[in-house]
Amino acid sequence: MFRPFLPLAGTIALLATALVAAAPAHASGDLLVAPTRVVLDGSRGTEVVLNNIGSTPATYRISLEIKRMTPLGGLDEIEESAFSAAERAALDMISFSPRRVTLPPNQPQVIRIGVRSPEGVEPGEYRAHMLFRAVPDTVAATDRAAAAPGSGVSVALTPIYGITIPVIIRIGDLAATASIGEARIETEDDQALFSFDLTRTGNRSVYGDIEVTRPGVAEPLFLARGIAVYPEVSGRKVAIPVPAEVAAALKGAVKIRYTEDRELGGGTIAEASTVVR
Repeated sequence: MFRPFLPLAGTIALLATALVAAAPAHASGDLLVAPTRVVLDGSRGTEVVLNNIGSTPATYRISLEIKRMTPLGGLDEIEESAFSAAERAALDMISFSPRRVTLPPNQPQVIRIGVRSPEGVEPGEYRAHMLFRAVPDTVAATDRAAAAPGSGVSVALTPIYGITIPVIIRIGDLAATASIGEARIETEDDQALFSFDLTRTGNRSVYGDIEVTRPGVAEPLFLARGIAVYPEVSGRKVAIPVPAEVAAALKGAVKIRYTEDRELGGGTIAEASTVVR
């Protein structure tokens, strides 16, 4: 099922007692997007590849929007009237083409992303989120409306789905560090959560993978990919749903490592030894 507007804040995969995450692509419904995060240096662009893995043609509209991270790790969409100067600058700097695509099944499509860094722009990290929104099949919607029983009034409810990826521009010499707070197992609506606080200092975001191991044991108990802390917050709560058996296995003395994406070298951003309760 194609879930609405996934922000890609953290992708999880479990492997026996450990979890191993997937490749640098994100599938939502019939749309596959790769990569799931774009970082530009302000001087050159890149490409994102879309692929329709469904069995029928699908149309998508592509646009940019502004989202801000909350202390709970969510991403709130921001109205244009509330944009900051840096957010407006990000939208002005990013260009892309095409803006609408129709994808036959198993047919990839390249979206070209460019960046125009104006002279004199302040050093810093600028970010917008690229939205790939499904365009409903109007013929199918009309057919559903015509088939609905009623007395002259037909209503067709067609869900509109989408997926977003961050597009980040870094200008100047930027740096950031992170630290990991106390970890715990929480429960929300009968769902076990592996939770901890992740704080950030510096003038750019941090992004990486979480690995949990027992002291002296190399094999991980748990892995989670794609955990970010964006510059608008100094820290966030990380709360990752886990099966009950994994929650039980995580309790006790553990070591938590926060590492860069493997494509960037996999270096350690932060680590902490703690007792999960």
